[in-house]
Amino acid sequence: MSTITPISKNILIVAGDVSGDIHAAALVRALKEADPDVRVTAIGGKQLASASDTFMFDLASQGASGFIEPLKKMPLWIKLLNQIRDYMETQNPVALIVVDFYGFNHQVLGMAKHRNIPAYYYVTPQVWASRQYRAKQLANLTKKMFVIYPFEPEFHKQFGGNAVFLGNPLLDYLPAPKDKNFNVTDHKNHAWKLGMLPGSRMGEIKRLTPVFYQTFKQVLKEFPHTQAYMFLLPDADEKVFLDLIGEKPHDNFHFVKDNHYAKRSEMDFLLACSGTATLENALLGIPMVVAYKLFWPTYEIAKRVIKVPYISLVNLLARRPLVKELIQQDANANALAAETMAMFQNPAKLTAMRKDLLKLRASLGEPGVAKRAAAEILDDLKHE
Repeated sequence: MSTITPISKNILIVAGDVSGDIHAAALVRALKEADPDVRVTAIGGKQLASASDTFMFDLASQGASGFIEPLKKMPLWIKLLNQIRDYMETQNPVALIVVDFYGFNHQVLGMAKHRNIPAYYYVTPQVWASRQYRAKQLANLTKKMFVIYPFEPEFHKQFGGNAVFLGNPLLDYLPAPKDKNFNVTDHKNHAWKLGMLPGSRMGEIKRLTPVFYQTFKQVLKEFPHTQAYMFLLPDADEKVFLDLIGEKPHDNFHFVKDNHYAKRSEMDFLLACSGTATLENALLGIPMVVAYKLFWPTYEIAKRVIKVPYISLVNLLARRPLVKELIQQDANANALAAETMAMFQNPAKLTAMRKDLLKLRASLGEPGVAKRAAAEILDDLKHE
């Protein structure tokens, strides 16, 4: 790779949820490593706050998903959009980078377009799955999009978008899969490790935490030595989860704040909220069942606009039902427990799913994604 001539730049970057905040912070660090003169103003979360030079607002903690919930955030969003407009007009950034979070970020992109500020989308929204008309809007509003799945450049090309696939950024910070052996002779008395990922947004957490805990209690009746681990975000309040569980947890139940995936990598099976976590699990080679419960008006709208056959990224990439998906009323403790126990009773199923998941990892590129994206952005700006 050619050396990038250092040039002084003021870049605005906007991320709106926890996973986007992580990806955005990695990109900021890569930009600064490639060009120490870069100055970054950020809106996002805790990761961006530590990586940027100036931090405007913690938008990631306000994240909302779906169609109805974001409407409650509109007064806050309008206030923040006004601040961003003022920033663009007074500071004249040389570039805008937005990360996922389309509902808010397409407004920011529009303001940048109006002011002739070149804009980049890092981790584009999955418009191929629903509301495909947004692909044309993205093409009109961005100079370049850095997509995270190998089939996306061809999709965006038909709408006039300049999309490049440099690899999936999860590979930059997920460890290599651990060796795993599911050859268990005494299934019933084995100390199975059951992980739980109830989501990162409060709506998801409220809907899935009690269901996941009751699933564990049912599994425990058949597999009494099972150890359960509920994975929380680093700044999560355990009391919120205890209140949702509604009782003193069983001695075999544990809360985990696992920054570097070490504990999650040890799991035999996972109950996972649909989202980025499912792809993380696949890259780690951990078998899972995917659950999702939406606010019911959101679900009714989603059924009408989503154009893909699966909700989990794993199944979408595999193009087949590699992992079980349980949605809305089907995402209940009885169904989740039945799926979990079927796996514990037949470890060959765990082995087969693990092999299939690890094949997906090989299709998503190599680590160094943020560095490659940073190099492309800086090279573009050098020629502006």
